[in-house]
Amino acid sequence: MAEEKKVKDRGRWFREMKSELKKVVWPSGKETMKNTGTVLLCSLIVGAFIWIFDAVAVLAVNTLIGLFA
Repeated sequence: MAEEKKVKDRGRWFREMKSELKKVVWPSGKETMKNTGTVLLCSLIVGAFIWIFDAVAVLAVNTLIGLFA
């Protein structure tokens, strides 16, 4: 009895999932490429800021160590 209910629930879940996937508006290839470029550019910019901050932090720490050592 419980097994029968699980099978019915699973079938219902797949039907609902199929129905929801039909509502999805998928981006065009051009939109996908534009979004990919934006993500890569933002990643490079954030990476550069982290790299610069790290270099300044290392310089500051080495300077402080040099002053007090």
